[in-house]
Amino acid sequence: MTIRKKLLTGLVLGSAALVSFRAASDSERYFEIAKNLDIFATLFKEVNTYYVDEVTPAKLVKTGIDAMLKSLDPYTNYIPEDDIEDFRTLTTGQYGGIGAVVVKRNGKTVVQSAYEGYPAQKAGLLPGDEILDINGVVVDKKSNSDISKLLKGQANSVVKLMVTRYGQDKPVQIDITRDKIQVENVPYTGMISNEVGYFQLGGFTVDAGKEVRAAVTKLKEQGAKKIVFDIRDNPGGLLNEAVNISNLFVDKGLDVVSTKGKVTEWNKTYKALDAPLDTQIPIAIITSNRSASASEIVSGVLQDYDRAVLVGERTFGKGLVQATRPLSYNSQLKVTTAKYYIPSGRCIQEIDYSHRAEDGTLGKFPDSLRTAFKTQAGRTVYDGGGVAPDVEVAEREIADITRVLLQKSYLFDYATRFRSEHSSIPPAKEFKLSEVEYQKFVTYLQGKNINYSTDAEKALTDLSKKVKDEKHYDDVKLELEAMRKKMTTNKANDLQRFKPEIKELLEQEIASRYYFEKGRTEAGFDDDPNIIAAVAVLNDPNRYAALLKPTGQAASARKSAGTK
Repeated sequence: MTIRKKLLTGLVLGSAALVSFRAASDSERYFEIAKNLDIFATLFKEVNTYYVDEVTPAKLVKTGIDAMLKSLDPYTNYIPEDDIEDFRTLTTGQYGGIGAVVVKRNGKTVVQSAYEGYPAQKAGLLPGDEILDINGVVVDKKSNSDISKLLKGQANSVVKLMVTRYGQDKPVQIDITRDKIQVENVPYTGMISNEVGYFQLGGFTVDAGKEVRAAVTKLKEQGAKKIVFDIRDNPGGLLNEAVNISNLFVDKGLDVVSTKGKVTEWNKTYKALDAPLDTQIPIAIITSNRSASASEIVSGVLQDYDRAVLVGERTFGKGLVQATRPLSYNSQLKVTTAKYYIPSGRCIQEIDYSHRAEDGTLGKFPDSLRTAFKTQAGRTVYDGGGVAPDVEVAEREIADITRVLLQKSYLFDYATRFRSEHSSIPPAKEFKLSEVEYQKFVTYLQGKNINYSTDAEKALTDLSKKVKDEKHYDDVKLELEAMRKKMTTNKANDLQRFKPEIKELLEQEIASRYYFEKGRTEAGFDDDPNIIAAVAVLNDPNRYAALLKPTGQAASARKSAGTK
């Protein structure tokens, strides 16, 4: 036998052995699946028959499915038929309803906001209104989910609300004709200054790309020569919309994102297929540690092509792709099928869900194992931990007093009261509370429960306990009491000490009563440290250009913007 024949024979025998091994391996795997499904079915039958209390089959099985999927990752979920409508709302941004956010607050069902131009707002429903019943159904003991279902319904159907309103003696009935509600991906578009435009991207549902195109086009028509693109807290959404949005700012034909998973036939590289909208206008993208998934694709793509300067915080670090698969009885499975890779070649997935510690905990991708990649211009970027900003702006920590005012809804309630007593205010960008008005708010808080413990007080309490345990309390008793009195005195002045941040949030809340969520956004333009930092970068062409160059040239520009 010739060497060639021997080689061919060896390859054939090796291939046959490989096929045989794979067949055996697949056969064993299928047997394991069938075996464990049979165990699950017989176990369920025995529990259903003999368990001491009645069990709800659907609830019990869903608990088992949820626990099983939880062991994989948080994004692989079972969607039963009853939840399909909510899932469609998340992916399409559409539902039939009144266009309002209603929440449980201090035991009451309160309108938090009404979308401008939608049925609730047109019918006169106001933030702060308390809903007593919906179509005759009393809601005081209903959950947020139950209330949402009562408010949603077919377009053109009528829902009757009985509400109480601050400043009115008796409840009033408000009839609202439901409509098709389309939650906007771009909730705000406007000018910060004569040359700087600004828009927010809140989601990636259907037509997000078209909305961003319209927003940028509108801003340029209004004179924008620079753009602030706010993608903070955006949880992501449809992959193709992330591709569409990226395509607006990078040249046709460039790679945008690649997906790679176990089913190799599904692996794909998505390219910019269309002519871009604008590849030159300076862009500052604001990110936060809650910017995830599709929002990380967009920010990462524009960073990899040196197309925008990123300002803010490192993003969440979700580099996973999900697909939905149909199941029986109109249910669905949302399953993680791949990881995605942005143009530099990096995957920004931070948490490794495939390897858990013995106690079940998960670890983040360690900095020591992160790999360096290069942007188109040669800047160094890293994988495994989200998308890092070019200009870091630390998240502001609010004071304890401010946190209490927010948690107990005192800012919200005072804004409701203010709206009933003032028919109008200046434009949101110009609106400022006077010193007299702020003191009225301080007076309003008298008698309210605003007790709280500062970190220093907690530390002092721990210290007191420790010295008591060690029998040294009498030695330092006077000093500890003096410190406690001093802290109590300081707390009494917190409404004045932290007046700037309290006043800022109160102004935003009041502005939203007159100009809706757009008013809240505009009222914060001059106080938001991220927007201030983004505008500063855009207004300094030399620094902007330096930030988009490799390390060394950009070192002096890539410094923390700090906080205001």
